[in-house]
Amino acid sequence: MNKRQLTGAMLGVAMCVMAGAALAQTASETLQKIASSGVITIGHRESSIPFSYYDNDHNVIGYSQDLCNKVVDAVKTRLKKPDLQVRFIPVTSQNRIALVQNGTVDIECGVTTNLKARQTQVDFSDTFFVAGTRLLVNRQSGIKDFADLAGKPVVTNAGTTSERILNKMNNEKQMKMSVISGKDYGESFTMLQGGRVQAFMMDDVLLAGARTMGRNPDEWVVTGTPQSFEAYGFMMKHGDTEFKKLVDDTLAHVMTSGEINTMYRKWFESPVPPKHINFNFPMSEQLKQLYAHPNDKAFD
Repeated sequence: MNKRQLTGAMLGVAMCVMAGAALAQTASETLQKIASSGVITIGHRESSIPFSYYDNDHNVIGYSQDLCNKVVDAVKTRLKKPDLQVRFIPVTSQNRIALVQNGTVDIECGVTTNLKARQTQVDFSDTFFVAGTRLLVNRQSGIKDFADLAGKPVVTNAGTTSERILNKMNNEKQMKMSVISGKDYGESFTMLQGGRVQAFMMDDVLLAGARTMGRNPDEWVVTGTPQSFEAYGFMMKHGDTEFKKLVDDTLAHVMTSGEINTMYRKWFESPVPPKHINFNFPMSEQLKQLYAHPNDKAFD
């Protein structure tokens, strides 16, 4: 082999090594799909204030979406695609897992609870919020806690932890509640405002968000002993460890750097669209500890 041939051979080897390194960086099935299509697809909610919802211009905004935007930026950097397109697909409690499993969405950035039962179907990111399941009722209803729901109609969102808890409560305590399942937060709150049900059970922070959309928000109050605590995480395709690591590393940096505090104040301690009402929902000690030590543990 002459010098020119040797140089050519070495160049070929070097190119193979570089190609292999690039492939190793995007070994994730999800990242390969995104790199190939030039598009990352985000699953979002339509009315989960203040996490993921539409503003008056039909843009997706919220606490979840701000965190999700950090993930999108990290994917752009990893793939060296600053012009990566972002596609938004609305999801519901009923279809969100299936849309992640079949690859319709690359990451679901909404308000999904990390449950051990769900971990066999999808992967969850580090937890970004913790909520308690309580009740939203009219101030004049006389309902203070769950025992007061006996014999009354109550609504929750279909496919949620709250739905499971209400049905279990009915079976075990013979409360004879009429449990109605709404499509989403908007529909469930509409039922409550219209008098079709006496209470709306869901995560306390989401109930606080729903009441801000009422004709008179002060008519509604969040009450009741929490029946469970929900650890919210972003959903991704099961088994894609490389993509999950990128998401977790991104969220962990936002949390431990303190950047999360600015985001939190923006969405929970300041006026938020569309009605510019302040939730006045201070960060709990549990959440502060979580942000100091990020993890993806389910609570159940």
